[in-house]
Amino acid sequence: MANVNIKFNNKDYLLSCDEGQEENLKDLASHLDTKYAELKKNLGNIGENKLLLITAIKIIDDYFDLLKKVKSTKSDFQKLSDKFKELRSLAINYKDEKELEIEKLKNELDEFKAMAEKNKISYEETLEKTTKSIEKFIESTHPELEKNIQ
Repeated sequence: MANVNIKFNNKDYLLSCDEGQEENLKDLASHLDTKYAELKKNLGNIGENKLLLITAIKIIDDYFDLLKKVKSTKSDFQKLSDKFKELRSLAINYKDEKELEIEKLKNELDEFKAMAEKNKISYEETLEKTTKSIEKFIESTHPELEKNIQ
């Protein structure tokens, strides 16, 4: 334990605290003395005990106001966190849906390419057959033209 000299209401007090907490105790005592002096200035000398009680109530009031703000901020943070998680989930779902759409469109494109290639081959085969049919027709109707065609 460490001993600390503090001044409160222009009086010196010797207090004990854990090792390493000396500066913290001095800061707390200084804060209390400041609040006490402010009330004494505003309310006059209404008695030390009453001023101490009012000072303690004011400090507790400050503490509860701060506690409410912390809880409110924590609640707001939780709401933001929940919204962020919701937005993140929506973004991931959207991304997944778009990836599925892209995959579907790629498959459709591949099918169209295959169909186009098949139609090209079919067109070439039909053209080849038609050409041969026309050549045979010409041959059969005008055998003398056969030499000119080749």
